[in-house]
Amino acid sequence: MKWIRFFRTIQAKLIIIYVLLILIAMQLIGVYFVSVMKNSLTSSFTRDLNGKGELLAGIAVKYLNPKSEELTGDHNLTIDDLHDVIRDLFNINDGEIQVLDASGKVLTTSLQAHQAYIGRKNTQTVVSRALQGIRDNEDEMIDENRTRKKIIAKPVMNGTKVLGAVYIVASMKEMYDTMERINNIFISGTLIALGLTALLGVILAHTITSPIKEITKHATAVAEGEFDQRAPVLGTDEIGQLSEAFNYMTQRLHNALSLHEEEKERLQTVLTNMSDGVLATDEQGKVIVMNRRAKEMLQVDEGELENHDITKLLGISMERMNALEQESRPSMLMNIGLDNEEELIMRVMFSTIHRRGEGVTGTIVVLQDVTEQEKLEQSRREFVANVSHELRTPLTTIKSYVEALDDGALEEPQLANRFVGVIRNETERMIRLVTDLLHLSRLDSKQAILRKKPTSIEEMLEEVKDRFSFQMKQKRIKSNVRIEKGIHTIQLDRDQIDQVLDNLVSNAIKYTQEGDLIELEAYKDGPDRIAISVKDTGIGIPKKDIDRIFDRFYRVDKARSRSMGGTGLGLSIAREIVKAHGGTMQLESELNVGTKVTFTIYTPQEGSEAQ
Repeated sequence: MKWIRFFRTIQAKLIIIYVLLILIAMQLIGVYFVSVMKNSLTSSFTRDLNGKGELLAGIAVKYLNPKSEELTGDHNLTIDDLHDVIRDLFNINDGEIQVLDASGKVLTTSLQAHQAYIGRKNTQTVVSRALQGIRDNEDEMIDENRTRKKIIAKPVMNGTKVLGAVYIVASMKEMYDTMERINNIFISGTLIALGLTALLGVILAHTITSPIKEITKHATAVAEGEFDQRAPVLGTDEIGQLSEAFNYMTQRLHNALSLHEEEKERLQTVLTNMSDGVLATDEQGKVIVMNRRAKEMLQVDEGELENHDITKLLGISMERMNALEQESRPSMLMNIGLDNEEELIMRVMFSTIHRRGEGVTGTIVVLQDVTEQEKLEQSRREFVANVSHELRTPLTTIKSYVEALDDGALEEPQLANRFVGVIRNETERMIRLVTDLLHLSRLDSKQAILRKKPTSIEEMLEEVKDRFSFQMKQKRIKSNVRIEKGIHTIQLDRDQIDQVLDNLVSNAIKYTQEGDLIELEAYKDGPDRIAISVKDTGIGIPKKDIDRIFDRFYRVDKARSRSMGGTGLGLSIAREIVKAHGGTMQLESELNVGTKVTFTIYTPQEGSEAQ
């Protein structure tokens, strides 16, 4: 980590840049120099071989020309003499010279190990080209020892007649060794130059970064509140000017912070203990003051700087805020989701701050928590609407059938009986609704008295199963009752819990297909709680409806639930009964898989043991 921090410093960056510049420059020079040197050495080596080839081709004419005696007057020139000439005058280290006749057969070779090649044909391309009279024939090869060699072939001509060819193979090892030595020298020089450059870079970087480090140290001290710090001014260059500017800034900052702290203390004293949230913004809409309650309501961290944009903080546009400020009593309601998945409802009121001659210079925003008030109002509205709707439907039906009877249907006995039956059903439905509402009212007001007595769990669940056996048999629904070992009797209001179980089993039968299964189970849910669950394999409940399934008058499928005779209050009543017993009720469901409703009943440890 220490090295990582070092490489992030300006000093390291200056050194690295300086070294990289030199390295790149040296590399460019080196690449150019090595390329030129290689081309020069290769060209020189090739020219030398071509010169030797041309010279040897000229000498070989008189050895290969059958009429050489007429030209030279010498009748004793033989191939052996040519071999001696090659050996004495044209010896090439780690290379070979061959003289070939017009058919490409080797007449002589300078390499002792290749004497067996004499009389054989050399079939290389450069030889074929030379025997065709072409003079520029070059090639390169790498032998079995990984040594690069140069190959040239020159025609031996008498006038326009090709008498044979000279074939030369020369090793380029010495040339490449020379290049490698030069490269090593260049690399050594580069490394030495880089070392010196790095040393000079360290010195140069230190001279630049040392004053900056000093200013940084003083800036850190100023940030911690030590406003008596002064950065040393070491010259009149840019760094010296930076030191002077820093000292001036420190003084101005000290004065500004003193005034700011004084004003902030005054405001903080007034705002800290307010029950409403208060924010103040400047003319750009930036929050400059925010009390603790406002931070809690807007979920702003306690230590976070109060430099928020009010439009982003409240989630409204600037146009909307300007329009609100133009109203006589500007206010709005807004909802904020809390971390615990609950919702906070706030009334936001705006008031502009005016300064003479400058117009609007800011805004005061007051936040009032009206969550409970709005929830109660919403619940009241929903309850009144639901009750009105639930009562209006049967009353409308009754009215329409009464009017039909009054209009003459009473004279037709069969039709009249059917209409009276509908009126009776709708009346009973209203009675059930009013009864459920009265029951809920008693539970809400804690007026419902629990008559607890020892009750056998197994007997209670078996009786529930028997009560609904006829309905289950009609739909061919199977049922099971499972009781965990050790559960016998507990203290509860049997009538009330029977009502809960009847509601749950009735719902399970309604929404379970023919041939499916309903399970009633009782088990221990801790040392002082008994859990009872009703599980079916029916149509299930969509995930979006699970959170509201216990709300009063809430139905997943309103038309189907109403046609089955439900009031939408059964689960609400069941939950209130369970709460009265000190328990809780939970529902788990998956669409087209099934539903499981579980409720717990509080029972003291000694009550469980005294069975």
